[in-house]
Amino acid sequence: MKNSFAKSILFLLLSFTLFAFSPQQDSTNVKSNGKQKITERDYNNAEIEMADAWRDNGKIYVVVATIASIVGGIIFYLIILDRKVGKLEKQMEED
Repeated sequence: MKNSFAKSILFLLLSFTLFAFSPQQDSTNVKSNGKQKITERDYNNAEIEMADAWRDNGKIYVVVATIASIVGGIIFYLIILDRKVGKLEKQMEED
């Protein structure tokens, strides 16, 4: 009972985050068919100055390296965990 209750609470929390952080559409650029209009401003999008500044300063490579090392660490941990589980499964079959 506790396990199913915990799963249902987790499902509700995760579904709430999907709805809470979904992108909101600006109703001024939406056509009658529900699609968003593409304007000249969209094609000339130079408003993301942070990414350009980070790229110019070389800091974007630090961000990429950090993300790559975190993902690599998670993959390494999962491989080690899989090997341990495999050893335990073999021990259970032998006993």
